[in-house]
Amino acid sequence: MGQSNLQNSVDLIYLVCLNRYMGRISGDILRGHIDTVVLAALEAREAYGYEIMQRLNSEGKGVFAMKEGTLYPVLYRLEDKGWLATRWESEDVPRKGPRRRLYRLTAKGKKQLAKYRNEWRQFVHVMGRIVEA
Repeated sequence: MGQSNLQNSVDLIYLVCLNRYMGRISGDILRGHIDTVVLAALEAREAYGYEIMQRLNSEGKGVFAMKEGTLYPVLYRLEDKGWLATRWESEDVPRKGPRRRLYRLTAKGKKQLAKYRNEWRQFVHVMGRIVEA
């Protein structure tokens, strides 16, 4: 369910932008919806920052690309709002390098994601009518 929801969020971005905006989506267009796509990326399961960025970039099929300098401030802000919780990766995990900080949706974050999805659907509907008129 979570992965398909992430795909649905990305598909909605395509509906609004792809016909008129072949190529990458500018930061200005994405900025207003960044919380939605980050929350959606974490719906299925927790992930560390770089993994979230890879999910979004992979699902975005090259239409939008998120950079670390964009993602991490968003993660910190969503955590401050109580929409994300974090934990440090267990030291028992065999890997080289430092432990990773894992992010997951809280109940409050799931509720906010549902609200954002509803707002997004309304936005897509209205923009589609205006842009395609």
